[in-house]
Amino acid sequence: MLKKTIKKTLRLLQTPFILKDYFSFRKKIIDKRFELNLKNAYPQIKDKTIKTGFDRHYIYHTAWAARKVKEINPEFHTDISSSLYFSGIVSAFVPIKFYDYRPADLVLSNLETKSADLTNLDFADNSIKSLSCMHVVEHIGLGRYGDDLDPDGDLKAMKELQRVLASDGSLLFVVPMGNKAKIEFNAHRIYTFAQIKDYFRDLELREFSFVRENSGAIIVNANDKDLESESYGAGCFHFVKK
Repeated sequence: MLKKTIKKTLRLLQTPFILKDYFSFRKKIIDKRFELNLKNAYPQIKDKTIKTGFDRHYIYHTAWAARKVKEINPEFHTDISSSLYFSGIVSAFVPIKFYDYRPADLVLSNLETKSADLTNLDFADNSIKSLSCMHVVEHIGLGRYGDDLDPDGDLKAMKELQRVLASDGSLLFVVPMGNKAKIEFNAHRIYTFAQIKDYFRDLELREFSFVRENSGAIIVNANDKDLESESYGAGCFHFVKK
């Protein structure tokens, strides 16, 4: 405990503005409703910003997908391994079946969570009407999440998504995209627009939207030209199986 307190104090000494705020705050206290002691300090040094920062990929692509699910208006929606925030929030309006290689112990109404291997899904052909798999496929086969190393793991996953998608069914698919295809091992793959179009050539592309890496709103109904100066954006695809 003493070691922890010394560590916290040293950190505070390295951030004098926190100490200054601490003592200024302490002087203003009239009603001692809370214990205030340096031993409980938990200094946060990166939050005094002019604007609220956010992860552009994960805010925009989940917001895009939630709006698409509302537009599709399915009886229920199946998600494979995307952000739990997406499934957790959308399940307030549409029942969600969520599957992950590492099952999530998340308990909410209208939300079922189970395990699945995206390279070998335990679903019948043409059986899922409303499906999403977002910011997932780029990881398959890199071993990051304990899966087997497989250079073609992503291709197997994309084939499985197409196999289980029902006729006239919708697939919401998101991956990192840029002007050059590359692997940043073992984090993820980055795809080109041409690659994804080719991998899903048997599906109809209803919408392609794009999240730039550094600034600007999501580009709805984007095209490959929007990727020319980008190395790590997020491509958001709405495919339909015909």
